[in-house]
Amino acid sequence: MNSERAISDKFWLFLKGLIMGAANKVPGVSGGLVAFVGGFYEEFIYSLQKINRKAFKLLISGRFKTFGRYVNGSFLGLLATGMGVSYFSVSKILDFLLLEYELHVWSAFFGMIIGSIYYIVKDFGEWSKRYVGYLVLGIIAGIAISFLEPARENDNLIFVFICGIIGVSGMTLPGLSGSFILILLGNYVLLLVDSVNALFDTLSEIITGDFSFTRNIERVQLLKVLVVFSAGSITGLVSLSHLLGYVLKKYKKATYAVIIGFITGSLGVVWPWKNKVHSINSLGEIKLDANGREIIMGFNRYFPSELSTNTLLAIFFIILGAITVLSLNWFHTYKKKNNV
Repeated sequence: MNSERAISDKFWLFLKGLIMGAANKVPGVSGGLVAFVGGFYEEFIYSLQKINRKAFKLLISGRFKTFGRYVNGSFLGLLATGMGVSYFSVSKILDFLLLEYELHVWSAFFGMIIGSIYYIVKDFGEWSKRYVGYLVLGIIAGIAISFLEPARENDNLIFVFICGIIGVSGMTLPGLSGSFILILLGNYVLLLVDSVNALFDTLSEIITGDFSFTRNIERVQLLKVLVVFSAGSITGLVSLSHLLGYVLKKYKKATYAVIIGFITGSLGVVWPWKNKVHSINSLGEIKLDANGREIIMGFNRYFPSELSTNTLLAIFFIILGAITVLSLNWFHTYKKKNNV
């Protein structure tokens, strides 16, 4: 029975990693929020905090089992595996859905975030004036980030490393979308689409014994970009986890108040009804970047003016998204209560 439960727990952890990976790739959605709602946020942060000098000493000395236990390796390994698989599977499906059913996908995410806010708020406890102040600060910060304009794409490796450090924030800070931050930095497509696709194509070719990619200058550059971005992400993940671990220990409730505010303020990023604002040249044509993609300067958000079929479907998906999150919360509570 215990063996079956252990397998079930591992499967659910892998599944949460899949969802985190998909969430990290969608602008406006935070992998950290998935961890928060999934009930493993603090364990995630404290496990990452264990990746320190002592952990490296254990690793270098070959004490792999001790290293694994020290850093909660089983937990982090399953999450990382789920996220890795997600980047080549679930996130690909999401890319397709966002292309074909954009309004409905954003509506579902909007509903899921509303459900998440309710989930976090209901267990917060008493709200003092001080915590309300932290909440308001979080809301203001979330709104401010939502309305910033994107920069241009930049594949300079130092800048890519910085993007990795900043972009990984979505995994550690609920409500702060790493993907949206990368859009603001101008490197979302380069780092989460082009470079990931380049790795996928390269691995496919290596499996078939084709190493011609080594002569493809553009492919090699994209692979370099991905390696540097990954290094920056690992650096940021470990650094932020140490900072957050300290803050959560000392100011847990205040931190949660800011997080709730931030999630609420950033709802504008995933608002379903919006039009892209393109950069226009002197001839009135849409400007393209070096890779021939349309340059997006921001979004015009609006309220639907009529109850069309599309609008009703969007409202349905908002409700469905909220119910999905609350159902997962109910299931998690049921499992805990009945020791399943």
